[in-house]
Amino acid sequence: MTAYEPIESPDETTVFPYHDLTPPTLGDVFRARRVTDRHLPKTPLVRSQYLSGELDADVYLKRDDTLPTGAFKVRGGLNLCSQLDPEFHDRGLIAASTGNHGQSVAYAGRTFDIPVVIAVPGEPNEDKVEAIERFGAEVHRVGRDYDDAREWAEKQASEHGYRYVHSANEPLLIAGVGTAGLEVLDDRPDIDTVFCPIGGGSSASGYCLTVGDVADADVVGVQSSNADAMYRAWNEGHLDPQPSADTLAEGLQSRVPFALTSEILGEKLTDMLTVSDEAIRRAVRTMVEREHILLEGAGAASVAGALESADELAGKTVVLQLSGRNISRDKLDWALGADVDAGELDDE
Repeated sequence: MTAYEPIESPDETTVFPYHDLTPPTLGDVFRARRVTDRHLPKTPLVRSQYLSGELDADVYLKRDDTLPTGAFKVRGGLNLCSQLDPEFHDRGLIAASTGNHGQSVAYAGRTFDIPVVIAVPGEPNEDKVEAIERFGAEVHRVGRDYDDAREWAEKQASEHGYRYVHSANEPLLIAGVGTAGLEVLDDRPDIDTVFCPIGGGSSASGYCLTVGDVADADVVGVQSSNADAMYRAWNEGHLDPQPSADTLAEGLQSRVPFALTSEILGEKLTDMLTVSDEAIRRAVRTMVEREHILLEGAGAASVAGALESADELAGKTVVLQLSGRNISRDKLDWALGADVDAGELDDE
């Protein structure tokens, strides 16, 4: 892994010629399922006795934390690589990530024998970085946060001919992660509401295309109040970047809302809410103590959102997406109440 690389004068987000920003369809999600069924296990949908009692509802957990990379995004990476233009098989892929997207692209690259470069923020979750490298990718530390790393990766793609894999502006990626929604419909077609964490919005978009459109269920996105660019975009109808995204849930960290997912969510999302980092911390702790499930902050955001919406969920059938388990040891200590100051974790 290279040492920290600062960036100068960040460019505006590049739109590459191969980036088709046409939203995927339900048919695209069904086609993606042929790929995910071949390469991934179907993830469990299990009833939570504890949360069902707390919310006076029938609550199910969609366990995408059990996927090989520990997070939902691998569904999208595999679907994208399965349809990659041959010219990029030798040139390779490049992406920016706080961790889980990078693991997804690295895992898919290894599966399809495609070289991968991943840019991560200068102070990343080291557990996720190690996992990216185990999957065979070359890792570069760049800038202060995800958006700095993204801008560097876009520049490298333009200069060196890599296929840049955006974390959300990718129809094939969204179709791939949407396969989780088809699995939910297989097991529980009578769903009323699903809660999804939102960073870039790919997962919530996938659920909108599946359980939202097919079952006419409510799809509710949950974002950290400390990193609310997508929330502002959805509520205010713009794509303006925000000055900071200082959430401890690095999987929700982005200062810039993304065009493709914002379009899908603007049309199809039922509601979006924000929760504090403290609420996310409590949700991580609750899932460990009550369900013996280990989640990272982003993965527990759906739980935090549901707990704060309890009055609206009584009597309903509710699915909570558990999007990832890749939490660092320091953040786990903090979440479980060990003597760790949250301020010490801000740059992780």
